[in-house]
Amino acid sequence: MSRSNTHQPWGTPPWKIDFAPLEQPLPETVDFAIVGGGFAGLAAAAWLRSKAPEKSVVLLEASHIGAGASGRTGGMVLSETAAGDFSGLGDVLAGLRRILRKLRVDSDLSLPGAWEIARSDEAEKSDNGHPLRGRPPIDWQDSGKLHVVNVVPGGTLHPGKQVSGLARAAVRLGAIVAENREVQRIRWANIPDLEFSRGRLRARKVLLATNALSLKLSGLHLRTYPKLTLAARTAPMSETQIKDIGLAARKPFYTVDFPYLWGRVCADNSIIWGAGLVDPPKSGDLEEVEIREGRPAEMFAKFETRIRGLHPALARAKFTHEWGGPIAFRSNWKPIFSRHAESHHGIVLGAFAGHGVALSVYLGTWAAEVLLGERHLPRWGRITKK
Repeated sequence: MSRSNTHQPWGTPPWKIDFAPLEQPLPETVDFAIVGGGFAGLAAAAWLRSKAPEKSVVLLEASHIGAGASGRTGGMVLSETAAGDFSGLGDVLAGLRRILRKLRVDSDLSLPGAWEIARSDEAEKSDNGHPLRGRPPIDWQDSGKLHVVNVVPGGTLHPGKQVSGLARAAVRLGAIVAENREVQRIRWANIPDLEFSRGRLRARKVLLATNALSLKLSGLHLRTYPKLTLAARTAPMSETQIKDIGLAARKPFYTVDFPYLWGRVCADNSIIWGAGLVDPPKSGDLEEVEIREGRPAEMFAKFETRIRGLHPALARAKFTHEWGGPIAFRSNWKPIFSRHAESHHGIVLGAFAGHGVALSVYLGTWAAEVLLGERHLPRWGRITKK
């Protein structure tokens, strides 16, 4: 079953999600409830059923799977966290590959490495990289001369295929994935009671695979900062143009100085570029942002002019997609991976700060193992009561 993207205030991303779960009655009580149908929640649902097929799992998604950050990312795969490596984190990219293989998910994962680019060799670089060998491929003008200063682990994947594949795996393994079930309240009792649109259910354990739209529910609204990140996609370019721009190696890139810029080449030779963060309105509700109006529209116009000025081969670039995606982060840039502040029956996972394409799947399966009592939560992801 395919789902086409319709007009949305945040624009339409280029990714198609070609799976929609069938609607079915929900049980009154389950072993595990997962809130959020993105990478983390879907991976956790599939992993729970693969590890413990005798346990019941229901995933509740407010809209449709991939409607939030997971279906709106640029598909850049990065290692570690936005704050770097942590004790016990492990190899995120190797873990992602292993998880996708076990769940039989084909997301067009490619891990050729990633480029850190900057205007100065003195810019702060990641510790897990190495200098570029050979002739610098990138020579762009963008508030100075941009060039490659570090090569780090990373790559790309197709977000639509990853969302679809993880959802198929979860359903195939016996989890119930329920769309259009926005959880509005959780009563944290001995057996938590979840109230959502069109019903309620009780769950012995709850995973809140959060995003920037559910911060109050997860108890993170005073701990994280929601933003809307912007991206644009060009029409496909010729192989000669791709080579001239310096992207023939198909490595994704991101700046380690400012002004910020990131991007990657897609399979059809279109290029995705990203930069800029839009603050929520005074209400704090990101869903009120319309990217075709006001400040976001001005940001896109300036951004596309900026891209065309990077290199002569981009001077006449045509843009086919403009979109935004919700992002949440906290001041120390660490992801949140902790017991819920109000109950030891709940786990909160999120705030990946732009590193969620790989990390969300990796930590989603880790969360599943915590729920099953097979693993402990990491110290670096903890939150405390306020």
